[in-house]
Amino acid sequence: MLPTSLKTLVLLGALLTGPLGPAGGQDAPSLPWEVQRYDGWFNNLKYHQRGAAGSQLRRLVPANYADGVYQALQEPLLPNARLLSDAVSKGKAGLPSAHNRTVLGLFFGYHVLSDLVSVETPGCPAEFLNIYIPRGDPVFDPDKRGNVVLPFQRSRWDRSTGQSPSNPRDLTNQVTGWLDGSAIYGSSHSWSDTLRSFSGGQLASGPDPAFPRNSQNSLLMWMAPDPATGQGGPQGLYAFGAQRGNREPFLQALGLLWFRYHNLCAKRLAQEHPHWGDEELFQHARKRVIATYQNIALYQWLPSFLQKTPPEYSGYRPFMDPSISPEFVAASEQFLSTMVPPGVYMRNSSCHFREFPKEGSSSSPALRVCNNYWIRENPSLKTAQDVDQLLLGMASQISELEDRIVIEDLRDYWPGPDRYSRTDYVASSIQSGRDMGLPSYSQALQALGLEPPKNWSALNPKVDPQVLEATAALYNQDLSRLELFLGGLLESHGDPGPLFSNIILDQFVRLRDGDRYWFENTRNGLFSKEEIAEIRNTTLRDVLVAVSNVDPSALQPNVFFWQEGAPCPQPQQLTTEGLPQCVPVTVIDYFEGSGAGYGVTLLAVCCFPVVSLIIAWVVARFRNRERKMLLKKGKESLKKQTASDGVPAMEWPGPKESSYPVTVQLLPDRSLKVLDKRLTVLRTIQLQPTQQVNLILSSSHGRRTLLLKIPKEYDLVLMFNSEEDRDAFVQLLQDLCVCSTPGLRIAEMDEKELLRKAVTKQQRAGILEIFFRQLFAQVLDINQADAGTLPLDSSQQVREALTCELSRAEFADSLGLKPQDMFVESMFSLADKDGNGYISFREFLDILVVFMKGSPQDKSRLMFTMYDLDGNGFLSKEEFFTMMRSFIEISNNCLSKDQLAEVVESMFRESGFQDKEELTWEDFHFMLRDHDSDLRFTQLCVKGTGDIFKQSNACRVSFLTRTPGNRVMAPSPRLYTEALQEKMQRGFLAQKLKQFKRFVENYRRHIVCVTIFSAICAGLFADRAYYYGFASPPTDIEETTYVGIILSRGTAASISFMFSYILLTMCRNLITFLRETFLNRYIPFDAAVDFHRWIAMAAVVLAVVHSLGHAVNVYIFSVSPLSLMTCVFPSVFVNDGSKLPPKYYWWFFETVPGMTGVLLLLVLAIMYVFASHHFRRHSFRGFWLTHHLYVVLYALIIIHGSYALIQLPSFHIYFLVPAIIYVGDKLVSLSRKKVEISVVKAELLPSGVTYLQFQRPKTFEYKSGQWVRIACLSLGTNEYHPFTLTSAPHEDTLSLHIRAVGPWTTRLREIYSPPVGGTSARYPKLYLDGPFGEGHQEWHKFEVSVLVGGGIGVTPFASILKDLVFKSSMGAQMLCKKIYFIWVTRTQRQFEWLADIIREVEENDSRDLVSVHIYITQLAEKFDLRTTMLYICERHFQKVLNRSLFTGLRSVTHFGRPPFELFLDSLQEVHPQVHKIGVFSCGPPGMTKNVEKACQLINRQDRAHFVHHYENF
Repeated sequence: MLPTSLKTLVLLGALLTGPLGPAGGQDAPSLPWEVQRYDGWFNNLKYHQRGAAGSQLRRLVPANYADGVYQALQEPLLPNARLLSDAVSKGKAGLPSAHNRTVLGLFFGYHVLSDLVSVETPGCPAEFLNIYIPRGDPVFDPDKRGNVVLPFQRSRWDRSTGQSPSNPRDLTNQVTGWLDGSAIYGSSHSWSDTLRSFSGGQLASGPDPAFPRNSQNSLLMWMAPDPATGQGGPQGLYAFGAQRGNREPFLQALGLLWFRYHNLCAKRLAQEHPHWGDEELFQHARKRVIATYQNIALYQWLPSFLQKTPPEYSGYRPFMDPSISPEFVAASEQFLSTMVPPGVYMRNSSCHFREFPKEGSSSSPALRVCNNYWIRENPSLKTAQDVDQLLLGMASQISELEDRIVIEDLRDYWPGPDRYSRTDYVASSIQSGRDMGLPSYSQALQALGLEPPKNWSALNPKVDPQVLEATAALYNQDLSRLELFLGGLLESHGDPGPLFSNIILDQFVRLRDGDRYWFENTRNGLFSKEEIAEIRNTTLRDVLVAVSNVDPSALQPNVFFWQEGAPCPQPQQLTTEGLPQCVPVTVIDYFEGSGAGYGVTLLAVCCFPVVSLIIAWVVARFRNRERKMLLKKGKESLKKQTASDGVPAMEWPGPKESSYPVTVQLLPDRSLKVLDKRLTVLRTIQLQPTQQVNLILSSSHGRRTLLLKIPKEYDLVLMFNSEEDRDAFVQLLQDLCVCSTPGLRIAEMDEKELLRKAVTKQQRAGILEIFFRQLFAQVLDINQADAGTLPLDSSQQVREALTCELSRAEFADSLGLKPQDMFVESMFSLADKDGNGYISFREFLDILVVFMKGSPQDKSRLMFTMYDLDGNGFLSKEEFFTMMRSFIEISNNCLSKDQLAEVVESMFRESGFQDKEELTWEDFHFMLRDHDSDLRFTQLCVKGTGDIFKQSNACRVSFLTRTPGNRVMAPSPRLYTEALQEKMQRGFLAQKLKQFKRFVENYRRHIVCVTIFSAICAGLFADRAYYYGFASPPTDIEETTYVGIILSRGTAASISFMFSYILLTMCRNLITFLRETFLNRYIPFDAAVDFHRWIAMAAVVLAVVHSLGHAVNVYIFSVSPLSLMTCVFPSVFVNDGSKLPPKYYWWFFETVPGMTGVLLLLVLAIMYVFASHHFRRHSFRGFWLTHHLYVVLYALIIIHGSYALIQLPSFHIYFLVPAIIYVGDKLVSLSRKKVEISVVKAELLPSGVTYLQFQRPKTFEYKSGQWVRIACLSLGTNEYHPFTLTSAPHEDTLSLHIRAVGPWTTRLREIYSPPVGGTSARYPKLYLDGPFGEGHQEWHKFEVSVLVGGGIGVTPFASILKDLVFKSSMGAQMLCKKIYFIWVTRTQRQFEWLADIIREVEENDSRDLVSVHIYITQLAEKFDLRTTMLYICERHFQKVLNRSLFTGLRSVTHFGRPPFELFLDSLQEVHPQVHKIGVFSCGPPGMTKNVEKACQLINRQDRAHFVHHYENF
């Protein structure tokens, strides 16, 4: 209630403002009366909202809810609604009205109710009082499934009610609660404007002036589908003031009647007052129509309905509350339902009743009610004459008896909600009464001062006792539980019972007396007394006659009754016999026809990564091809020439294998070369002059195949495109062999036989395997089991193997070498004693015995003999040089001829043979006198001999040991043994616990940061999930899609946080600054890139979960009725009764969140695929460009959430702060990026390395180990690439060493190539961004540091080594006392520029701070003959010249890969007092992973702790 003072002010304001216009205060033409508002407001000047649209229903009796507040009574407190419907209202149709009430009066009553009240609109959030159908129900469950549930959604209520027992829930009336013609003009000003034509004061008509326009606005008319046909849409539904005015053609006809009556009045007024405008005409006509409607409803229809006359009108009573009561809604609607017939007649003015076609040959005498609900474009109502005939037919037809029986057209075939086309009207009415909290029948009687019945039989003596007994049984004989609606039906017979009569009469009297705009109120200035008298004398018959122009004699005076003698009696009282059958209930499948499309859509979205992979693969292939083209420009012509000299064919390798294309070249030296499609030599066949070569040609299958059998080798099977191609090759082969003595023997056979006789490479490999096994079995005296199992026909195969001989290619392959190597030439010539070009079993055995069992003297004599090329018993310097040259081949010829000559001279000089030009074997063995142990373990490494023949590689481990003078050096390779100290053995769990503790200690900063970040993400997920699952304002979304909303909203919050704060990991300038502060002790800034990847992977996983949640949501939304979707998304949907929800594609492609979500997944797929390690390595530019899609990503995220489909946008809450920081960091970079830097010097170094030296900006400060990003102006100003600085901080210029590994770096190398002709170079300028920090700059914080560089990853250590030596030479105080630099390279020539830097470091390292160890991985790791000789030469060089044979440095050179674990473990022995050692690695991922693994293994021990920092390129 408003305070008294406030009420007074409101009333005074209303009076001072004068009459309200039609828009409720808007400008309008001056009219002599106050125009009534359309929405019912301000009818009562004190209680403005009384009777207004949206106002509460006013209870006559206190509410009866289960909890006293809002929860409706349901089973088992009250009986099942369907069972009550069957028990109370079931019965046969065909009994006439007791007072001959007409069907026209019946549907006029429904029209009046549509003008007064509308509570059918479902409420939100959706609450359901579903009707459970008993098993085996003949209408709704004929299949006896027992699971049929008819949905019933509770009606809209006033949200300010339902809070407490003193304030129970009250429903709201969606139309005005006055008899004000709202069913004609609408319940709002905008609604009325939609219905008007704004011309001549008339309502808008369609193509036919007798009909309104079709309803095109879903905001106005209810558009439920036709339950008989399923047809929907606005076509055929007219725009009325009543939302449900098109429910059936009978109610529709009355709407058309009043539509035509208004336009008729407006037309007459326009003729009488031609100077009036549209608004004046409309309001005068509206005023007259409403008054006529009020008069007919109250003084003609109501007495016919109640058989009671309302009291005389005594004037307007402002304190009378006219609000509609829920008891009135139940009483009026339910009593009218008993009068509805199964069909409705149509007749013309001459009393001819129409027939209607139906299935079969017969016709129907009437329109069947159940098949005409929400019918579109009824063929029987196409013209105004059809409507007139329907009105005349209803005026002549007598309604059903006013009793408890409701015909099946309503009880079983009423339009159904949601997926059901039909429902039970009576059961729905029962549920509606429970929804409204109606009192019981007895409570209502007592509250209204009426005497309740004492027992069931006293309820109504005219009701069948069996009906009363069945009803009583359902209520457990408790009459006090009988509900108002059913009690009112049972008490009524012929007329409404006492309860219904009192409720209905009271309501209409209050409506009349409390209405300030009632037509009889002379104080409102609407009508004069003469006009009131004229209106009182107007009847519905007059309206019908005026509109239809029918003869008045064709209608009875009172069209609400049909009396004897009245014109045009009905043919008979209608029953269901002769009428069409009602179309049975159907269940709509909202997802029907959508399954395939939905699946295809999801599959297409899932294919985004696949499509991105394909695109990335194509880009990578293109970039690789571009890079190869840049690297191999000069080789194309040579390949073309080589290919043109050969004969193309297909080689057949053997059964169960596919043939492959080859090119066969026939060379003048009587050799055949077989090349693959890349022109790589697969095989070389040397045709000896004395050999018999057999050529077998196929005689079938197109005669395209030939078999070339060469003695002591496997066969060559070639297939040609045609017989002509094969014959041409045979002719070439004959020409090649024309000079040989045996010649070429040619034969023919069937192709299958030819292929069966061919000795394939597989078969030859099996023979050679037996060859080597038997060879080693004899040399090593091992038993047959150790030599390996042999097949069943072993004796035959052993004999075949022992008689076979090895070709030069097979001999080289067994040693893992190339046939053209000098070592192979020398060894093969030595072993081939008979000189036939092949090595027999015995010849190989003689050589192998020397290597496996021979003494060092035997091995040195063998080598002496191998390289005594002229066989004179002496080894000249030239022959010694040739021997060393064959050894150097395995190191990729890493020494030049001059260097090798220096090695030979030094070895001769060291041994005292500087004056000799030739050596005897004794002299040669004397040179190797210090290496007997090495020669003793030397063997001939043969492929495929198995692990039982391999020597342990442990003897080759190089590690550090302590020597006198504290000099660290690398002793000769020997077996590594553990330190001699006692170690307590622990149990398995204890060891795992210790390892876990060490892991936590090693990565505590990482663990804390990841834990905090993960906890925030999990907390956001849990907060949103809990909110939408349990605590959100009721919107029905949690009821509709519980799992989907929890997943989608929870992950959305986490993703928003992740994608926002991932920006901080890319703020390089900020990270570089912060890592120098105290925060670096708590936050691992060096792991920013790893953290970036971790966040990205976690975010994409959550994005997938988010998408899955929305996929569930879309499916559920696509199968949920529109009434529910209206509650879930009130800003998107309007419940217009059409039931059908939007299809899945609407959600995916026609909404902003859906379309942006699909685009987001596409962008993420592209970004993530191109950011993968493989594609980033093959196409950095593709990664660079696609990663700039982050701008699109964030724009789409912002748009995605801005639609506020479920909640208000929240992404900005997370995004704003990181975005500001990121933009600031970018601005800092941009301020540097656009400064052009001049290149001072450019040099092309070996191994594709480009050296750039450029100006150092004045404000550029950096630390050794940091990196920068550069862009070359000649290659585009927006493509930046990261490189580590190789200059030291004390130098005046900056330098980079860039290896050409991709198109950009290759083009960069071309741009900075020296100009041709000796002209002065003008180098393109650079853009510089940086410096940026990383873990390598922390080297000086450890007392002992280990630097591990591999490949181009040595660049940061070049800067660190130079910086260290400079600071040492300047006497600077440093914590770092020792640095071990491990350089891993395939060959020292790969990065010779680093050797120069190391040489400079060695020269300036006076304090022995740096220990350099170089690992050359190109050399064979096995201790075979050549590796042993190289090792001997290397140690000789170290001993004599104090520098490496290969690098020229004092650094120790090792052959093979570094044993990181053993190396690091030995450091603990050398530096026992150091508790923390820094390990810094940079290079290929495989190497850094091995270093990381070694650190983890060592850190499991309770000794020195190794802190590993790494960077991959």
